[in-house]
Amino acid sequence: MTIREIKAMRLANQFLATPGKKLEAVRALNGVQAQFFANAMHALRIRSCDWDEATAGDGLVKNWTVRGTVHVFAEDDLPLFMHCGNGRDYRRNEWSGYSFWNRRDAWALTPERQKMLADTILDALSAGPRTREELKEICRLRAGMTSAEEDSMFNQWGGGIREMCERGFLHYTAQQEKTFALSPSFTPIPEEEAMLEIARRYFTYYGPATVHDAMYWFHATASQVTKWLGALPVTAAACGGKTYYSIPRGIPDRDAPRCLFLAGFDPLMLGYEKKESLFLAPEHLRRIFSLAGIVMPALLLDGTVAGKWKIKGRRVTVELFGDRPARDLAEIRGAAERLWPDHAVSLSDPRETP
Repeated sequence: MTIREIKAMRLANQFLATPGKKLEAVRALNGVQAQFFANAMHALRIRSCDWDEATAGDGLVKNWTVRGTVHVFAEDDLPLFMHCGNGRDYRRNEWSGYSFWNRRDAWALTPERQKMLADTILDALSAGPRTREELKEICRLRAGMTSAEEDSMFNQWGGGIREMCERGFLHYTAQQEKTFALSPSFTPIPEEEAMLEIARRYFTYYGPATVHDAMYWFHATASQVTKWLGALPVTAAACGGKTYYSIPRGIPDRDAPRCLFLAGFDPLMLGYEKKESLFLAPEHLRRIFSLAGIVMPALLLDGTVAGKWKIKGRRVTVELFGDRPARDLAEIRGAAERLWPDHAVSLSDPRETP
């Protein structure tokens, strides 16, 4: 197998050569990372044949999942990602045991107060979704939540409300504003079984991928990835001294578009060990993966990251990583105009006038 073939297979498996239905794509990719909601929506938009801005959030939820980061994923996959202590903690509103959160020096909630605040939040959400700020105000008024308790219950990295999400009580709604809703009833899938299914999707839709790639994406050990590989119907192929694993999909051999505007935190960038990326040249690594942990929206041209882009107001600005021939500039401009027909497009090539 060649590098070119591996890249083509990855693009096809990630629905970038032939888009699929939105819910099919989001399930296949195990959700999409969503620190910035607009990025998650764009990642799905470029992979969906049935995209509709008016119904973009339908069937989707947002919660902490893989790598402990917030993802947008299919509501039907709540049992897959919310293990709830292998079901033992499912909707258990009791907090006397030790947790990652209550071991912190600044934790201000007793188990009794955490239960009271959780009950207050659940009662408020029974009437419908509420924003994070609305829930804070309700907890202040109804339960006398103090400033210190608020810092624990609504910690910027999760805190008590994240614990409620991880126990299957609630989730973020799939929209820009930070809004919570009660989760539908579900039976959590045991963690070992769930992780094997997540790994199956990974090697099917992110493959071909190396053990290092999977370790990076899952934040897992080599022994754990090897265990999954032993339980899955993977095929192995050698290239450049590395072994790549995949689960064949039997999809048609079709080329991806020459130009793709990938999302920030796009699965094609996050899905593999970044220092071994087949799409991103090492000299441009920090222009896409910042030291602050931000993954910039990348411009993919002929299977290689050729720049990055952003939108401000009604303007798409593309920063190219070097001069490009006129044919490439026309291709980039055309792709941008098809995605955003009501936006102006600026290219940072010296032959282009912003």
